[in-house]
Amino acid sequence: MPPASGRVPPALKCLIASVTVLSLLASPSVATAASQSQRGERTGCSNATLPPSPVDSSEVPPPGEPTPDPLPVPDEPLGGDRMGECGLVAPPQAPPPPREVGAAGWIVAELGSGDVLAARNPHGRYRPASVIKVLTALVAVRELEMSDTITATRADAAIEGSSVGLEPGVTYTVRQVLTGLILQSGNDAAHALARELGGRRETVRLMNGLARRLDATDTRAATVSGLDGPGMSTSAYDMALILRAAMNNAEFAEIASTRRAELPTPPGQPPLRIASDSDVALNYPGGLFGKTGFTDDARHTRVVAAERGGHRLVAVLLRGEHRPVDMSEQATALLDHGFRLTERRRVGELVTRRTTTSTTPDTRRTEESPRQAAGSEDPRGLPPVVGFLGTLLLAALAVLTAVVVYRRRTR
Repeated sequence: MPPASGRVPPALKCLIASVTVLSLLASPSVATAASQSQRGERTGCSNATLPPSPVDSSEVPPPGEPTPDPLPVPDEPLGGDRMGECGLVAPPQAPPPPREVGAAGWIVAELGSGDVLAARNPHGRYRPASVIKVLTALVAVRELEMSDTITATRADAAIEGSSVGLEPGVTYTVRQVLTGLILQSGNDAAHALARELGGRRETVRLMNGLARRLDATDTRAATVSGLDGPGMSTSAYDMALILRAAMNNAEFAEIASTRRAELPTPPGQPPLRIASDSDVALNYPGGLFGKTGFTDDARHTRVVAAERGGHRLVAVLLRGEHRPVDMSEQATALLDHGFRLTERRRVGELVTRRTTTSTTPDTRRTEESPRQAAGSEDPRGLPPVVGFLGTLLLAALAVLTAVVVYRRRTR
């Protein structure tokens, strides 16, 4: 207790003030904001926390809904220290990357081992456009049976953006709708799958839950199709991580290997013939997969994969332009570069701490991970309530100890 005069010794005042400050800093929101600011300053990356500013109003939240906060930036970059670099990340004395590859963020990695062979700003946050459909499709193959049926609606056919050509009133299997999603990037197919999964909001929730379980910490879906929306972001590293998980799913891999297909049409009409819209998937030697994307805010995006000499590589390009050459040529040049680097030292790895993929088809999965169920964690890895209450208890003990010591000394 303080002396009867009511004066608190300076040392005790200082201790109490320090404990108060520490308690405030221990609050998840304050600690997260401070930690993100420090990490942004330390890395010096212009897109360490957010994609570039949008050019239109597509990311303005609906009336009454708040603007999403930036996703937390991990204390340590996933995949290794070099994955936190902003510029070119390459093995020592490696040949330079192709000059024609002008994407703001890119990566080339081994699908099997997960070794990252080279990258540029791998954790830089950009918008995915339609390449996020890889995540949409992975959710669908995990949650739905391929033989289930979906009857297309007028709302499916009227959806904005690219379309595979689903006809209202025509019934398709889930596999056929997924084929249209992957081969021709059909937004109508994404809309139909989202209806089957419980609606747009539920599907976005499932997508973001799966991204968290894969440790895709730069990724937040706002739409099921890749159209820009509030808070939408990903990174080259994350998209490589997501495609690796998808290609380890037998159902996804089988559909991804399809180059041409036929879809049902109304009675009396010939089948609808579709083909992959990826030049890499169609024409690159050993091409395994190709997904294209574009929006005004995202610019051009690509996710491609190919196999050569026993190596299966994924290449991701985000925020690119059709210059100095077409984006398909940039993607093939990056794959060629990756195959030249396969015997060199890796610069990082695709890491998933909570493995949820397998080489066999997944059954329906609706469970949430412990992290998802508990909510977002504080920077120390504790649930917010536990971390904050623990800090308050420590602060109270510190104050009590200081008071006891002071009383003994005054006596």
